[in-house]
Amino acid sequence: MKFRAMKFRAMRLPLPRKWAIATRLFFSAAVLSSAILLTSGIVLSTLYRTTAESRFDDRLGVYLRELVADIAAPSDENRADPGELGEPQFGLALSGWYWQVTRLDGGHHDIRSSKSLFAARLPKLSDQNIPAGLGGTRKGYVKGPDERNLRMVERIIDLGDQGIYLVQVAATTESMDSDIAHFEFELMITFAVLAAALVGSSVLQLHYGLLPLRRLKDAAAAIRRGEREVIEGTFAADIAPLAGELNLLIAANREVVARARNEVGNLAHALKTPLSVIINEANEDPGSFSEKVSEQAALMRDQVTYYLDRARVAARAGVLGEATEIAPVTAALVHVFDKIYRDRAITFSVKVVEGLRFQGERQDLEEMVGNLVDNAGKWARHGVMISIEPIAATGPGARPFFRVTIDDDGNGLAPELREAAMRRGRRLDETRPGSGLGLSIVVDLAALYGGALKLDASPMGGLRAELQLPVAA
Repeated sequence: MKFRAMKFRAMRLPLPRKWAIATRLFFSAAVLSSAILLTSGIVLSTLYRTTAESRFDDRLGVYLRELVADIAAPSDENRADPGELGEPQFGLALSGWYWQVTRLDGGHHDIRSSKSLFAARLPKLSDQNIPAGLGGTRKGYVKGPDERNLRMVERIIDLGDQGIYLVQVAATTESMDSDIAHFEFELMITFAVLAAALVGSSVLQLHYGLLPLRRLKDAAAAIRRGEREVIEGTFAADIAPLAGELNLLIAANREVVARARNEVGNLAHALKTPLSVIINEANEDPGSFSEKVSEQAALMRDQVTYYLDRARVAARAGVLGEATEIAPVTAALVHVFDKIYRDRAITFSVKVVEGLRFQGERQDLEEMVGNLVDNAGKWARHGVMISIEPIAATGPGARPFFRVTIDDDGNGLAPELREAAMRRGRRLDETRPGSGLGLSIVVDLAALYGGALKLDASPMGGLRAELQLPVAA
């Protein structure tokens, strides 16, 4: 594997906004570490190649100087062959190691070369427009007689009356390339191990560094589940202020809710007492006027109760940390309705997944489920079935819910009347007792908790009510 020079420029990593902090930090560390390691690998590989070429050129330069010394030595015109220059491969045909001396002046173009060239000739670096370096020596790569890459050094020697000579020494780069490839392979393995170590250390650092945030998240989740009232424990210096602010926010939330409850209670007493007095006074003086006053006062009392209940629940729904066990509440309600509808022999059957908890107050759960069970009991012929189970999450981070399904075997309700039945004060059958507020109260309470009520046909033949409410995880 050969590293090639690459250009880097500053860029903004396209991190998705929904990624977790740990994922963002890990991705950033991985990308930056990879870029640093890759850059370091390229730099080290380039330096090693440059050093290897320099050492190789120095070796070739030794042979070049020997040839130059041999040419410059005084002798007759029949100059002796320099021979193998101490390197046996100069004497082996097409070995990849060659030297060549060419006379350039006076019309004489006699050429002497090593036996390894075997009647072949070396190309000139000067013909490739390679500039001469210090001392007039050129260095570069050429194709040899057998098409192998050769590293060559050449130099023009002017000996005055003795002539001008081009001295060339070339050798195959196979050994050098093999050393470089071996170095780059070892470098790649080393950097791969280093990258794995960096990734592992990043994971450990993130796990340890984000531990205070996970503890804070767990503490906040415990409050949401109703297991704690405040965030407890000792946190790191940069997280402790956040924990303190959350505790202050929770305390302020509970104080606001407490005040709202008190005000709602005071208003309830302030309105209900005068209305009760009006109804009592009207009942003591029979007549059409008294009946009208009594009727409207009773209606006003129902409306006041309805809206006060809504205000009370709206205040409670914003309280952090409220959670209610569902199974005990359901069992208590069924016990009550068994007694209420005993004379009609209505059977109430219950199926509840154990461990489910409602994210809200017990009284609100009793009111919603109680209204639905009571409505089913009024219209059922023989039985009512209650089923409570969790709902599968719709996606990552989605709020968990559970479903209360109440079926009866009554006459049911036409599809066009189901929506009307959930409107406030709407009674579809005046022969049954009630104010017409039961289902509408359930709709409003469920909405305040982020849930919903839906009416549908029941497999038992009557009406099915499906109530969806949040789970205290």
